[in-house]
Amino acid sequence: MERPELPLPQLHAFVVLAEELHFGHAASRLGIAQPPLSQQIRRLEDKVGYALFSREPGRICLTPAGRQLLPAARHALTGLAEGLAAAREVGSGRVGRLRIGFAASLALTVLPSLLRTFRERFPAVDLDIQEMTTTPQLAALRERTIDIGLLREPPAHDTDLGFETVLTEPFVAVLPSSHPVAAQRAVRVEQLADCPFVLLPRAVGPPLYDQIASLCIAAGFTPQVTQHAVEWQTVCALVETGLGVSLAPESIRRIRLKGVAFRRIEPNAARTRVAVAWRKNDSNPLVPHLLAALDQDPPDRP
Repeated sequence: MERPELPLPQLHAFVVLAEELHFGHAASRLGIAQPPLSQQIRRLEDKVGYALFSREPGRICLTPAGRQLLPAARHALTGLAEGLAAAREVGSGRVGRLRIGFAASLALTVLPSLLRTFRERFPAVDLDIQEMTTTPQLAALRERTIDIGLLREPPAHDTDLGFETVLTEPFVAVLPSSHPVAAQRAVRVEQLADCPFVLLPRAVGPPLYDQIASLCIAAGFTPQVTQHAVEWQTVCALVETGLGVSLAPESIRRIRLKGVAFRRIEPNAARTRVAVAWRKNDSNPLVPHLLAALDQDPPDRP
C-alpha cells in the first residue's frame, strides 16, 4: 500500500475551511490562530500542485480543484474516525468475535445460562459456537481455531492452557427401562458387571473414560464395552434399544427418552468436573469478559 501523500491535519484544516469559507471562523473551530491555518492550507496546496481556494477581498471560495478534493477529504476523515472508534470497541472487548467449543452434554447445563448472561452484557459480540468433545477442543485451542472451551475432565497439567472448574457432578447409571435393576432407586456398580456397556470412545475424552472404567474396576470388574457413541444423546439412544448400559454424568438425566432409566449409583463419591479452558497468552479481550460472566453467574447444579 502506498504511503498517503496528504497529512491528515492538513486535510482536516482544508475541510473546516471549505465548510466555513472564512479563515477566522475556521481557525476558531480548529482551536488555532489564523497564521498556522494559512500555513496548513498553503502546504496542502503545494502538495496538490494547485490552488484549492480563490482568495478575494472579504471572501474566499473553493476552486474547481478544491471542490474535487473535498468529498475525498471528508471520506478520509470519516473513515479514520470510524476506524478509530471500531478499534477502541474491539480493544475494549465490547465488540468482536468469540469462538466457543463445547461438549454436547453441556448444552444441558452450563452453556445456556452462560451464553444468555454474556449476550445480555455484550450484545454486539459475534458468538461462534462449535460442538466438539474434549480432545478436539484441546487441539482447537492450541491451534487457535477456538478461543474458549467448555469441556469435561481437563488434563491435570498444561503449560499453554488455563482451566477453571465451573461445575462438578456425580455419576448415574443409564439403563434400559426394562432392565431388572431399573426398579431400584439406587444401583450398586457391581450389579452391572455382567452387562454390555455403551460408552464414548476413550479418544474423545481419556480422563472421563478412565474415570468411568475406574468406577467399574473398583467394583470388581472391567466394563465390557460393546458399543461406542461420540455423544451422550446417542449413548442414551443405544441404551434405550437394549444394546447395553452406561455410567454417565448426572446432567445426562436431562436427556428425556421413554425407554431409559437413570439411577443414582452406590457408592456415589466419584464426581466429574466441567471446566472452562482458554489459552494463557490469549490477547483477545473477550476471553476475560466471558470468564468474568461465568464467575458472576455460576451454573446451577443439574
